[in-house]
Amino acid sequence: MTEDETGGGTAPCFAHLLVDGHPVDPETARDVARFRRSERARLIAARALSSEERERATAALVTGLDRIVTLEADMNVAVYWPIRGEPDLRSWMERAHAAGARALLPVVVEEHQPLEFHTWSPGCRMTRGFWNIPVPADREVHEPDIVIAPLVGVDEDLYRLGNGGGYYDRTLARLEPKPRVIGVGFSGCLLPTIYPMPWDVPMSEVLLSDGTHLKR
Repeated sequence: MTEDETGGGTAPCFAHLLVDGHPVDPETARDVARFRRSERARLIAARALSSEERERATAALVTGLDRIVTLEADMNVAVYWPIRGEPDLRSWMERAHAAGARALLPVVVEEHQPLEFHTWSPGCRMTRGFWNIPVPADREVHEPDIVIAPLVGVDEDLYRLGNGGGYYDRTLARLEPKPRVIGVGFSGCLLPTIYPMPWDVPMSEVLLSDGTHLKR
């Protein structure tokens, strides 16, 4: 089941159904899912930047991360491998590694289950994981102190619109102690609301390529 789906219908005599253990009105869940699918498609299409625009926007995000994150030795920092036009922060991952921090990549080990975070380093051996996303070949698992999460969209209360799988929400809800979670994205992805559902987990902060920096 994805973050935006109810996993099928429900008998008309039931007023509610459970999604990830949360009671949710089925009509509300369907309406929110439709809205999110539409906004997701629109915002992903808007990420089709020219190479020059993408380079400038990514450089601005890297500069912003340098400004708001103090990298320290032995710090666990989860970033991500870019897909579907997401900002490519691999240069910042290399910088984190050079500073003595442990760079981690999120890994789907089982569909619809929480992510694991595996150690990554420049030049490390990689393999193909779920959906052919590259992941470290060696399974060295750590829990992050900081999570840098890619945004498709984000609302004014810092609830994240992702790719629709619900993996970050499912994972962040279970991490203890709670990491600092920074959503990053290109400018133009800020929405008034994504109509948060009970399982949605807000970001601690949001950083956009136009310099926008929001905190809860």
